[in-house]
Amino acid sequence: MATDTQRPRPGAAILRTALRRNIGAMIAGTVLMGLYQAAETAFPIALGLIVEHTMQDRSLGSLGVSIGSLAVIITTVSLSWRFGMRVLQKANTTEAHRWRVQVAACGLQPVARDVDGLKSGEILTIATEDADQTADIIEVVPLLVSSLVAVVVAAVALSLADIRLGLLVIVGTVGILSILAVMSKRIGSSTQEQQAKVARAGAKVADLIIGLRPLHGFGGNHAAFGSYRRVSTDAKRQAITVARVNGAYAGTALALNAVLAAAVSLTAGCLAFEGRISIGELVMAVGLAQFIMEPLKMFSEMPKYVMIARASAERMALVLSAPPVTVPGPERPAPGGDLEVDGVRHGTLRGVKFTVAAGEFVAIAPYQPRAAADLVAVLAVNAAPPAYEGVVRLGGQELADLSVEAVREHMLVNPYDAEIFGGTLRTNIDPSGSSRTLSEAVEASMLTDVVALHRDGLDYAVRDRGANLSGGQRQRLSLARALAADTDVLVLHNPTTAVDAVTEQLIARNIAKLRRGRTTVVITSSPALLDAADRVLVLDEGVITAEDTHRNLLAGDEEYCLAVAR
Repeated sequence: MATDTQRPRPGAAILRTALRRNIGAMIAGTVLMGLYQAAETAFPIALGLIVEHTMQDRSLGSLGVSIGSLAVIITTVSLSWRFGMRVLQKANTTEAHRWRVQVAACGLQPVARDVDGLKSGEILTIATEDADQTADIIEVVPLLVSSLVAVVVAAVALSLADIRLGLLVIVGTVGILSILAVMSKRIGSSTQEQQAKVARAGAKVADLIIGLRPLHGFGGNHAAFGSYRRVSTDAKRQAITVARVNGAYAGTALALNAVLAAAVSLTAGCLAFEGRISIGELVMAVGLAQFIMEPLKMFSEMPKYVMIARASAERMALVLSAPPVTVPGPERPAPGGDLEVDGVRHGTLRGVKFTVAAGEFVAIAPYQPRAAADLVAVLAVNAAPPAYEGVVRLGGQELADLSVEAVREHMLVNPYDAEIFGGTLRTNIDPSGSSRTLSEAVEASMLTDVVALHRDGLDYAVRDRGANLSGGQRQRLSLARALAADTDVLVLHNPTTAVDAVTEQLIARNIAKLRRGRTTVVITSSPALLDAADRVLVLDEGVITAEDTHRNLLAGDEEYCLAVAR
């Protein structure tokens, strides 16, 4: 029975997949690059033959043939390199795109994956830099083979002149690669650690950008920047370490290649001095000794790039091979829209229990903000059913039995900090372009004044994260998007905290009117929204402690008055 240690590593499987589905391009690239290296190697060989024969004959015909041969060699070098690299780089770019899409698809799946605590910023780095470096294996293998072709051709040509020259090249190449193979392992581990630290720094700065406004609000920006500086400095130190290792590797490779070239040249000189090889063969040997440094350099760098590609593939495997946090069921909720929360315990929730009938407008007044956030996480399926005790039923069926796609088609949970995307007002409200209630949603959310402010109306350009909108405009834009979705069940979390009291009153009435006959839950402490609801549930210390209309609660519950009074 195979043990876990005998199973192929996910990173190696990713590299094999990349190689397998680009085999045609790699064969074509290998042939063309091998032809390039063979033609490059033929150049000093041709020069040696010209010296050996043409200069002895001293005929114009021989000189013309020699010049023509050199022209053919130069043309072959130019065309084979151009078309070979074109084939390989196209395959490389296409493969990197495939992995980027695959990693992004994993991040966008309705069910989150267990990715060992990786944040969105880290996944972004994996989907870009690591995908690119993994796809580099498509170029590495053909270049490695073509460099080997050059070394073999040079060794054979030198062996024809004198076997000792050929053996010197073969033994020297094996020795150089053995030394560099050991060094490349250090590069792989150092690069993998660097990529992880750079990804953490990227995730940290992404978090800072998202929370920049609240950080400025309570004066925490300096502490946050200090935290990022420490993470970034750690990444910088690791990058310097990797640069040192790479520098040592490159320096060692260059020095060893130069030593081998010098040894070939000196050996050829000694053999020519002793009369064992001719002047033409000496010219060929010296030319090959100088030429061979380039393919040897390329050949010796390939193990480094293989290790970097493998390190990146291992990081991609963290995302691609991660299991889902939960396995959703196959069912779909029944149409209508009743919602039941039965004894849910999660975070600060201590057995929350309530029912919202289909078509009812219910407000939940949380006395502790954390409890509201925990309830939103459960309803939005951000906390999967196995992560909490109790049951949530939608349309009479438990969430655990429903597919996440079906839940989110049937019930939309709009958080108070919903994202605003670069584009236009229209594409933010109706991303799919299929909403039948877009104009009603704009009016209900009181976004009409924002539309009227701009000549382009709904086609007004919105910057990334809504940077050119005020806080109230962003919140109303998010609310308009939620209303335009027109789902059976709509859950809103603090939808009016950034708007003035008059606008809030109008929005509350509009929501009640637009959503009449559709199930609506608003988690809020806004008196306007609480008053517009059919009934209010009080959420205190993780449980529902009271239930009545807003006005009855105001009249008979002093704690409620203090909690919602403004």
